[in-house]
Amino acid sequence: MVDAACGLVSKEGFVQVGVMAGERIMMQGFPIATKGMVIGLLGGSFDPAHAGHAHLTREAIKRFGLDRVWWLVSPGNPLKARQPAPMADRLARARLVMDDPRVAITDIEARLGTRYTAATLEALVALYPGVRFVWLMGADNLLQFDRWDRWQDIMRLVPIGVLARPGSRIAARLSKAAEIYWPARLPDHLASTIGRRAPPCWSFLDMPLMRDSSSAIRARGEWIAKA
Repeated sequence: MVDAACGLVSKEGFVQVGVMAGERIMMQGFPIATKGMVIGLLGGSFDPAHAGHAHLTREAIKRFGLDRVWWLVSPGNPLKARQPAPMADRLARARLVMDDPRVAITDIEARLGTRYTAATLEALVALYPGVRFVWLMGADNLLQFDRWDRWQDIMRLVPIGVLARPGSRIAARLSKAAEIYWPARLPDHLASTIGRRAPPCWSFLDMPLMRDSSSAIRARGEWIAKA
């Protein structure tokens, strides 16, 4: 049940007929979730994972009121000349960087066989009825979000939490996605309620700057990707 665009979703909107709220959803090889949980999804190649990813994740948990965050470590893209390091290596590195019981490091997209975010979200929403997902991303992704495959479907599927480094806020606010969906943006003081809101709905918050990046780590020779 939805009050209005970006409105609060009532509890009955998350209970399927014949299924008890609070029941755990368990599937082999997938994280466990409880109906009613608010789970942030952070996707990327994580090639490699670094302190900046961990910092964004902790900020998201705190400021968006998330119960859990799942890192979706993506498979390599066969259309790109440069392939990431092997999945097992990237997963192992991610678990070292993000050692927090509230965070699950996953290869969900490889298990689902999905290549694009919209398809991944459709699959997760179907597999985890009653779980409230929030897509997480940095402001740099918001700048190019309208180039993503079926990006408006993503906006309609789940709320989106954007965390911006100081200095990137103005440019991101002028992006095509921000302009089109500006009426669906949550005021900052309501950001912690994003997981209980109906999409399209998004929040845009500043976070302290961390200069780590995967490309810089690779450039320094501290992480060797597969050729």
